[in-house]
Amino acid sequence: MSSLELIRLFLAVAEQRSFTLAARRLNVSPTAVSKGVRALEGRHGVPLFVRNTRSVALTDAGAALLEVLKPAVDQIDGAFAELGRFQHRPSGHLRVTAPRAFGFLLARHLVPRMREKYPDITFDLSLDDGLVDLVAAGFDAGVRLGQSIAQDMVAIALSRPLAWSLVASPGYFARHGQPETPRDLLRRATIRYRFPTSGVLPPWRFTAGRDGEAAIQLDTNAALCANDTGMIAELARKGLGIAYLPDIEIEDDLASGRLVRTLSPHVPRTSGLYLYFPMRSQHQSKIRALIEQASLLAGEGVLDAMPP
Repeated sequence: MSSLELIRLFLAVAEQRSFTLAARRLNVSPTAVSKGVRALEGRHGVPLFVRNTRSVALTDAGAALLEVLKPAVDQIDGAFAELGRFQHRPSGHLRVTAPRAFGFLLARHLVPRMREKYPDITFDLSLDDGLVDLVAAGFDAGVRLGQSIAQDMVAIALSRPLAWSLVASPGYFARHGQPETPRDLLRRATIRYRFPTSGVLPPWRFTAGRDGEAAIQLDTNAALCANDTGMIAELARKGLGIAYLPDIEIEDDLASGRLVRTLSPHVPRTSGLYLYFPMRSQHQSKIRALIEQASLLAGEGVLDAMPP
């Protein structure tokens, strides 16, 4: 028997003052109880009970051991009972990572829903544009574009493929003119995104468009670069160059005319946003609650309603 099993035998006999009653309480045979107590006494070299044909009494050593073990085992039992709270009522702490451009998804939509329905779940939110190893970094879940998610993760779609735009301020286009083809961007000031961890500037990708030109990717001359899409959008608003941004980042700017699209037929969509998490985590009540609310959000098409 394990040490904890022997301890439970000892406690049952000490509380019942009877091997027979202890055996009945534990649903084992009196012989098993007797052997277990003898094993515990033999392991530590101290008699714990005084036995006769009519009664069982604790020795001084047994009484001292009972005084220590009873509250300790009660605490252990309470801790295991508390696990039921996590099983039946979602609770706990959720650490979630998302790119800066899509942090609004958490702040505006997902977290308020979760807090309203599951107030026992708390959040630690981290905005990071780099690729994040959830397990190594200690996160429970993340939000990323589909192509950025490792294949061993469980992923739940939150949106259809996302629309992106090549944009600049009206003033910039008034001064420098609209590019007619993607290659014209090589002669324009562009504002590029830089990955914060690797320092890489991802190339801009373009489709063939209506003119039949082959799909290409370009490393434009970066007049400016930043590792935050919000900053890139602000630099574009100031008329400092052309930026390549997701529409959900600049929807208000497009609607108000602060930013204007160019080369739209050449700008491809990307895979949509996904909630992702390790497969083994989906059995936790807090993760199941997150899956539920994320699925409802996706079903309502909140992000799909963004302008194309």
